[in-house]
Amino acid sequence: MTQTPDHAVDTRTDRAPETVEQLEQEGDFAADFLEGLLDIADIDGDLALDVRAGRAYVSVEAPEGGSVGVLADPDTVQALQELTRIAVQTKTGRFSRLILDIGGSRDTRKQELTTLVERAIARLDEGASQASLPAMSSYERKLVHDIVSERGFVSESYGEGADRHTVISRG
Repeated sequence: MTQTPDHAVDTRTDRAPETVEQLEQEGDFAADFLEGLLDIADIDGDLALDVRAGRAYVSVEAPEGGSVGVLADPDTVQALQELTRIAVQTKTGRFSRLILDIGGSRDTRKQELTTLVERAIARLDEGASQASLPAMSSYERKLVHDIVSERGFVSESYGEGADRHTVISRG
């Protein structure tokens, strides 16, 4: 099993950190792509752009009576995020790590992950030496690592690709 912390610092020398201006540009390109996609699908949505923690964040929010909710399923958000990253990369020539939120899907998923971590910690409290969580995206694993750390436990990621998952244990 390969073990690499998801929160490790990127030490590759082939990629310099993006500037705030570059991240804002990523957000603008992403917004243009998503506006076109929403127009094609005839879905009303308001876009909000932000730069946080070295990433561009793009949120698609539903105006009153809007239909953005049809896209808020976590698998759909993940797929649209990947498509948007590809569109941005095509425009900039740089790999994009932008985060897409649709209709509050990120907050909903964070709450689901918090519940998942709480159940895993309960298993540890009942005597288990460790608790494994299902495979999830790198962004979700990062959220899990943060939640676990806040609760005074330790987490590490194992596996490769789509099988990469997090294991929680006592510190």
